[in-house]
Amino acid sequence: MHESLAGKVVIVTGAGRGIGRAIAERFAGTGSNVAVNDVDADAVDDAVGSIRAAGGSAMAAPADVSDSTQVHVMVDAVMELHGRIDVLVNNAGLNGPMLHFFEADEEWWRHIVNVNLTGHFLVSHPVARIMARQGGGCIINMSSGGATRAHRCFTAYDAAKGGVEGLTRAMALDLGPYNIRVNALMPGTVDTVGMSPEARALRGENLPLGRMGDPYDMTGAALFLASDDAEYITGDVLRVDGGMLAQQRSATVDIMPPENFPPLQEV
Repeated sequence: MHESLAGKVVIVTGAGRGIGRAIAERFAGTGSNVAVNDVDADAVDDAVGSIRAAGGSAMAAPADVSDSTQVHVMVDAVMELHGRIDVLVNNAGLNGPMLHFFEADEEWWRHIVNVNLTGHFLVSHPVARIMARQGGGCIINMSSGGATRAHRCFTAYDAAKGGVEGLTRAMALDLGPYNIRVNALMPGTVDTVGMSPEARALRGENLPLGRMGDPYDMTGAALFLASDDAEYITGDVLRVDGGMLAQQRSATVDIMPPENFPPLQEV
């Protein structure tokens, strides 16, 4: 799988930290040339430095993905250096501040939707044209469990992520004839901030795999979707959530909670 990614040019948005950074570092480890995007230029420089120190190829591509002017400057810079774009990972997003529906206002709504949904469109639009002219490519959008379920006090975020999955399907249909595959990743509960062991245990106890996810847990799925091994997959959403959405109810309120499972010595 990794052999097909060597030498590819990959843009990862929101790659200054968290899931995006882990994905950028993993692509660089396969021999891909990675353009590291984030609205935080200092975080971009730090990620680029880390990749280069590990022997990988990376360029800084700071931009606000919700600003089309900045997006075009970023895409032009990647093309000037590499002359092509093979993979786009639309990871940039934000989920806060958390507000109850009654506390929310239009500014809050527009900001979260602009970054999480409109940003995917604004970056994909010029990149897809480049991919079409060069004969194909792969776009990976970042969804969430909130696309099909819901979080309390995350109205705008969940609405945007539902839009991301709809956008993914629509893009897959429109871009398929140009040999551009479009899929989405759906993370579960992922520790992107370095939570305490106690907090991680609390958040993880209701998951079937018994732990929270780490940013690195998302990287294998991203590499797979971008690789030749996934050349007949498009318009799909790949869940990487530790089984979170597979369960009807959380473990603490289920009819048969895990503490009542057969002990290991009886298995």
